[in-house]
Amino acid sequence: MNILIADDEVLVMEDIYDKVKKLRPDDNIKAFSRPSQVLEYIKDNSVDIAFLDINMGSVSGLEIARKIKHINPTVNIIFITAYSEYAMEAIGLRCSGYLMKPVNDEDIERELDMLRNPVETQSIRKQDKGLFFKCFGNFDVLYNGIPLKFERIKSKELIAYLIDQRGSSVTANELCSSLWENSDNDAKNMQYLQKLKRDLIKTLKSCDSDDVFIHTRNNYAVDPNMIACDYYDYIDGRPEGIRAYNGQYMNQYSWAEVTKANLINEN
Repeated sequence: MNILIADDEVLVMEDIYDKVKKLRPDDNIKAFSRPSQVLEYIKDNSVDIAFLDINMGSVSGLEIARKIKHINPTVNIIFITAYSEYAMEAIGLRCSGYLMKPVNDEDIERELDMLRNPVETQSIRKQDKGLFFKCFGNFDVLYNGIPLKFERIKSKELIAYLIDQRGSSVTANELCSSLWENSDNDAKNMQYLQKLKRDLIKTLKSCDSDDVFIHTRNNYAVDPNMIACDYYDYIDGRPEGIRAYNGQYMNQYSWAEVTKANLINEN
């Protein structure tokens, strides 16, 4: 679990850090006293729980909460303040808790035990365990966190195209038109597609995952229910998918521009 603590009073920040660390000794806990440090941290790091001081000078804890919520809508925000007038605005942000200073151990323990959005503690990230399809940025296929090696580059593009289709069946003709969009040698491409199919099956079998690939003589698809993928997580509204989205999608493939544009328009 990743926990963030932010308070511009250093002594208060350190005190809250010590209290949380005592209650959650195995969790990853980061504490900052300046808003700029917090904003820099959340750019590249996920947060499950954030203890935020509302009054932090140039950037309020409320504004920081909005930014974190934009990245992860299910983050648990616990506001800490010496003032009660911000309660209604904090409630509007669907915060998990609201603590008045001075904060004691029992206050923090209660909030951690009564989170608005329960956090599943996992020591291994989804993309580091088993087969994982990474779509945001450049497309890649990982097994236990290590990129799979395909005998043919186009085999990787073949599975990428099917991932993009999210379980919809694709004909061999459609695949050839997309994978070789400027080619007019349909017979040669169709023959080569069979080699890509065999290579893809062989590569997926190497990690006992060939059952994600569904194929007949003329139709191809993937089983989305058996696939771990950042794009699918994002579409399904899962926090890990929302955190992973960076405005980029399968950058190396021109046919992916349609989905990329749709994702951008949704945001």
